[in-house]
Amino acid sequence: MNWVSILAIYLLFWVLSAFVVMPIGIRTHEELGLEKTPGQADSAPGNFRPGLILLRTTGLSAVLFGLFYVNYIYGWVDRHSFDFIINPPVSQNSPTG
Repeated sequence: MNWVSILAIYLLFWVLSAFVVMPIGIRTHEELGLEKTPGQADSAPGNFRPGLILLRTTGLSAVLFGLFYVNYIYGWVDRHSFDFIINPPVSQNSPTG
């Protein structure tokens, strides 16, 4: 696999992981008992910590990319693994078989 492909696929995993990780542990000002700024959205986070989100996102994306790469090397799951969806097996006892 080309290094540019590796980088592009890792970045895709990173962005998708960021959307999964972002809402974890976030609380609103109301949940934390903090005073809201006038005009602030009710759903605005009161304890947003971007460093922790970056760390969690990098870890999750590294694990997911590692699984993807190992699968790429060893071929555990490939496109032929899903042929049963297009051509379901016909039972010997079915009236159409």
